[in-house]
Amino acid sequence: MRRDMDLARVILLKIEEEHAGVGLANLEVEGYDRATIAYHCQLLEEAGLVSSCIVRYADDSVFFFSVGGLTWEGADYLDKVRDDSVWAKTKNLAAEKGVPLVVETVKTISSAVVSSLAEGVASALLKG
Repeated sequence: MRRDMDLARVILLKIEEEHAGVGLANLEVEGYDRATIAYHCQLLEEAGLVSSCIVRYADDSVFFFSVGGLTWEGADYLDKVRDDSVWAKTKNLAAEKGVPLVVETVKTISSAVVSSLAEGVASALLKG
């Protein structure tokens, strides 16, 4: 199964919105099956972006899974890629430069995009 960074971002957004102190059971994302979502939750845990992920199997398929809340690093990551335009610019820049869309690359590029936007706002404030 291939990693889908768009799905990972959507999962993080849903966790932020729906998490209330206990794990989210069988999180659903339109257009994706349970196994794909569970796999991506496991990847997010391995990356240190979510606090936990538990997957239970029955008959060689995902029967149940739960995912914990965002870690501090996960919240920081999500803050950088939350905005759709920043996410699109990050993906486009990665593609243009031929770099893989992995967590570290996304952090670096999205930080640069956000910094550039912040510099523009600061310049506008200083001129005004």
